[in-house]
Amino acid sequence: MSTEEKKKRSQFKKKRNYIPFVIIGILVAIRAFLPYYIEQRINNTLAAIPGYYGQVEDVDLALWRGGYIIENLYLNKVDAETQVPFLNFPKTDISIEWRSLFKGKIVSEISMSNPEVIYVFEDQQKTTAEDADVEDWTKALTDLVPIDINRFEVSKGKVAFVQVTSEPTIDLHINNLNVLAENLKNVLRTDKKLPSTIKATGVSIGQGDFSLDGQMDIFKEIPDVDINMSLKNANATALNDLTKHYAGIDFNEGQFELYSEVAIADGYLKGYLKPLLKNSKLVGKEDSFLGSLWEGFVGFFKFILKNQKQNTIATRVPIEGDLTKVEASAWSTFFNIIKNGWIKAYQGDVDKNINFEDAERPKDKK
Repeated sequence: MSTEEKKKRSQFKKKRNYIPFVIIGILVAIRAFLPYYIEQRINNTLAAIPGYYGQVEDVDLALWRGGYIIENLYLNKVDAETQVPFLNFPKTDISIEWRSLFKGKIVSEISMSNPEVIYVFEDQQKTTAEDADVEDWTKALTDLVPIDINRFEVSKGKVAFVQVTSEPTIDLHINNLNVLAENLKNVLRTDKKLPSTIKATGVSIGQGDFSLDGQMDIFKEIPDVDINMSLKNANATALNDLTKHYAGIDFNEGQFELYSEVAIADGYLKGYLKPLLKNSKLVGKEDSFLGSLWEGFVGFFKFILKNQKQNTIATRVPIEGDLTKVEASAWSTFFNIIKNGWIKAYQGDVDKNINFEDAERPKDKK
């Protein structure tokens, strides 16, 4: 081998030794730049939602599991007076769902910690020509995830409805909300009409126990669902701000419960709401004379309409129709109050008599 050839080979070996360092340098640069790019992309997406403004504080990458963490995302109305964020997501973890990858499907999973959705009535009622529809901001948020979502989990969340200008202020909420929705993209193939599952638990106002259990098919424009929901053992006095504002009554004691079953098939809904009051007492010693008079009047009808043996007042409100025009029958509601009081007390549980098939209509009736 000539001296010239030896020299060229030596130079080639030196260049080859630099290649790993170049690759490492490129990866480090990507690792350093990518979080900034994702953060800017998210902030630009939030800024483009009509009538809203939002921001994220930081984005952290977890390349080893194919994911990233969005920290402190919030979204609010541009002209909101309360400055209470409509959406407040302290930590959102988005990553590839590896167990689905082993099945040949590339999908993602989302885990949210302590998210809050607070609907302030006065802020949301302010509308302008630039305001977004619900589809606008929900689509913008889902577009933040580059891969289809198959698993969605919420831990220690909160949802609330607040009306600050009412007297007194109304604050209806569910705290410590835990939600798990799986198989959203039908990765686990089944013959079921409703392949996806959802479960949720939480604590309502009055320390009531909230639970939800159901199945879904979200591939349709209007998803098919079959859901059972219950709210048990809530202290009725926690409803006083609501009942005082809208009905001029409040409770000294008692428990409030709510049960519901809902099925939706091809945009047609069938279900019911069943509210119950147990061992409730309306009139308080410190009420004004007129207030006590009104509560006594309400209490008189409550006495007539309640089931004396079980000391409950309840009704079953049937709901049925197209989702664009769902109505509850007032006469059915009144009849069911009478039925509870004089015929048969409603049980404190879901009735388990609404199934997905009940919402399916014959083809000629669609």
